[in-house]
Amino acid sequence: KWLSEVYRILKNTGAIYIITPWQYSGMYQGLLSNLFQVQTRITWKNKVDSNHSNVWENNISDIWFATKTNEFLFNQKPIGVNTVINQEMDDIISNLWIDIPSIIDEGGRYPQKLYSRILDASSFKLNWVLDPFMGFGDVGVACKSNGRRFIGLETNKDYLLLAMKRIDNT
Repeated sequence: KWLSEVYRILKNTGAIYIITPWQYSGMYQGLLSNLFQVQTRITWKNKVDSNHSNVWENNISDIWFATKTNEFLFNQKPIGVNTVINQEMDDIISNLWIDIPSIIDEGGRYPQKLYSRILDASSFKLNWVLDPFMGFGDVGVACKSNGRRFIGLETNKDYLLLAMKRIDNT
């Protein structure tokens, strides 16, 4: 239901990113595909999300990148149906992010570098960013640090107060 509301308010050139553990990745791909244009699945090395069992350790999480239309902003350039991007071999943008350290910034869930990369790829300074599940305010902190405007929603009052304090102190 919340994805329908995001679709309703998202600008035609806007984007949605969903950070999810691998266990829910397939579900989000299916849900996003019903409304949005799924552009890619980004996989990043998330050592924090380890299961410590006797089988393969789960050291990755997925980030689904989807847009409302096929005309959107990416890396400060408009992308459309007829867009051609020329890149040198060393300038290729990969959807495998192993260079982001799994070090979590104070009070947050994921490293700020993760959010900063997403913000740089899909927004300009002073653009609005919505986080419908704000938690401890990680996205808000990244938005303030990167010059974006931010709207966050959180149902847990304790989390909301902690998030507001973190964002204000940034």
